[in-house]
Amino acid sequence: MLFQNFKPSLLTICISAIGFPKKVTKLSKSLVGVANYTKISTLSNQSIIADHLKNHRIDEARTVFDKIPFPDVYQYTKMITGYARNDRFDDALQLFDKMPVKDVVTWNSMIKGCVDVAYLAMARKLFDEMPERSVVSWTTMINGLLQFGRIEEAEGLFYKMPSRDIAAWNSMIHGYCCNGRVEDGLRLFEEMPFRNVISWTSMIGGLDQHGKSEEALILFRQMVGCVKVKPTSSTYCCVVTACANASASYQGVQIHAHILKLGYSFDAYISAALITFYANCKKMEDSLRVFLGKLHMNVVIWTALVTGYGLNCKHEDALKVFREMMKVGVLPNQSSFTSALNSCCGLEALDWGREVHTAAVKLGLESDVFVGNSLIVMYYRCGNLNDGVAIFKKIAKKNTVSWNSVIVGCAQHGYGMWALAFFNKMLRSMVEPDEITFTGLLSACSHSGMLQKGRCLFNYFSENKAVEVKLDHYACMVDILGRSGKLEEAEEFIRNMPVEANSMVWLVLLGACRMHSRLDVAERAAKCIIDLEPHCSSAAYVLLSNLYASASRWGDVSSIRKEMKERGMTKQPGRSWITIKGWRNEFLSGDRSHPSSYRIYQKLEWLGGKMKELGYIPDKRFALHDVEDEQKEVMLSYHSERLAIGFGLISTAEGSTITVMKNLRICGDCHSAIKLIAKIVRREIIVRDSTRFHHFMDGRCSCGDYW
Repeated sequence: MLFQNFKPSLLTICISAIGFPKKVTKLSKSLVGVANYTKISTLSNQSIIADHLKNHRIDEARTVFDKIPFPDVYQYTKMITGYARNDRFDDALQLFDKMPVKDVVTWNSMIKGCVDVAYLAMARKLFDEMPERSVVSWTTMINGLLQFGRIEEAEGLFYKMPSRDIAAWNSMIHGYCCNGRVEDGLRLFEEMPFRNVISWTSMIGGLDQHGKSEEALILFRQMVGCVKVKPTSSTYCCVVTACANASASYQGVQIHAHILKLGYSFDAYISAALITFYANCKKMEDSLRVFLGKLHMNVVIWTALVTGYGLNCKHEDALKVFREMMKVGVLPNQSSFTSALNSCCGLEALDWGREVHTAAVKLGLESDVFVGNSLIVMYYRCGNLNDGVAIFKKIAKKNTVSWNSVIVGCAQHGYGMWALAFFNKMLRSMVEPDEITFTGLLSACSHSGMLQKGRCLFNYFSENKAVEVKLDHYACMVDILGRSGKLEEAEEFIRNMPVEANSMVWLVLLGACRMHSRLDVAERAAKCIIDLEPHCSSAAYVLLSNLYASASRWGDVSSIRKEMKERGMTKQPGRSWITIKGWRNEFLSGDRSHPSSYRIYQKLEWLGGKMKELGYIPDKRFALHDVEDEQKEVMLSYHSERLAIGFGLISTAEGSTITVMKNLRICGDCHSAIKLIAKIVRREIIVRDSTRFHHFMDGRCSCGDYW
């Protein structure tokens, strides 16, 4: 029979038991009710899990998840993504392995989680194990490889893709640009079958970031001519930045007008880009006008204005803006602090720097690597190396810039052994040195008279192919040899260099000749400089003239000065300055224009008498004019650095440190005099000249009379 092997279902038995059709409606409603309850319960759990994950309550989300009898793929994926986004990668992987069924979205989430925690090997393993892949799978894996600089591997996957959507093309272009291969990015951009606004914006931004700002602007003009693609606010942000970097003032103003028409002017990032654009074009009034267009509470816009003032050497204005942003409640970020501290360096204002440092401590950013690096530089440039070293020790995760900053700081202050000790720690910390490290170490050896260590370091880095030896490094080695009195060896070193020496290298040798009064080598070095650059700066002429003056060859001095006059050259006057209570007080040699001149000269006359009691005899070789000896003494007594020190002594508390800056190298006579002044007044006197810092205390200088 037809129904011989038929077995009744559970539903059939139930219907038979209750009678059909009278009670069937009641049973149906009961079953539907159970189904609806289960559905509502599941939806409720999903909502609770989503809320917990949104608020980073991962364990609470997992508790709710574990109560679901049979979680579906969506719920598993949601939980795995939550783990991954909260750096709980191991938990995400365990839950992924437990999944009975996985769809492509789950695999993609897991791969992205691996990429986010830099577990690239596992991401690739999962990608290779996927039963089937979507375009998103390929793009996620390619993005991960590009993010970690594995360009060739990413290229291989890109060209293996069975089909590519526009997102895949855009990812590859962006990856090329981020890894410095902008030409490859441009080639791929031109090969694209079709482009969207992201394609154009990525390429414009990539060209600009790699010094091709003018090409970026040409590409933007092509984009504007493309009817199907309209620039977005992100596009305009990149274009305005390109105008800033290319100093394309006219084009930037036109784009600004277009931005106003489109209503993009209130976009925070566009406003910041416009402020930077006008600042780069030296139009700070226009930068301020953009800033004042609306009361902004966005830190990016405030930071752009602080940076803009700094770029235009209006450091006091920059620091006033920084103070104002704190006052109105806009919390500075790392970039804000970096810009403010750069302005403190520009003013050599330690008091301002300490104020910015205090703000960083209050916001918990003192140990941040970017803020910390800027603090190190600020302190050593303002004459306080010890505080710079203390900041270095507090930085949680030091990078190459951190190590370079402290090494260069030690070099500038003449603490060569400290610089070498930090270099050894840098190597033990597995941080790779770079060209700046090399320069800092050679400079440290130069300022500390460590000839043999300088030779060893130069040989070490010459053999280390990871660091390219450049002209700056050869110049440092010439300086080491020259300061040590090895002038013939330094000259031979220059002539045997594998690259042709420029005027800067010969100028270093000429400076060493001035130190050791070697006219024969100096004349050859000066000839090489003039042969290389007939219209060179006045530095070579001034150094040679000073050498002749020290040797009392006044006829040669007169000839050089006459030639300088004919060429329209002027000697840069020696200037010294001291910053007290935020005010910079500047002095020239023999200057009497300062309001406190009478008291300054009175103080220096008193010091002159005390110095002679200690056996001081002026070194008249450093009076570079053909006048009587008595007049030479007077000229030496009122050099600009001595006037600045005199002002510091009458304007600051007894026992406090005085810090003076000078634009030229301190002369030998002033160096001897300041050692005695420091001993007489029982203070530390710090003088930064054009080459280094000198710390004078108790009749001694930190340079050991070697500078």
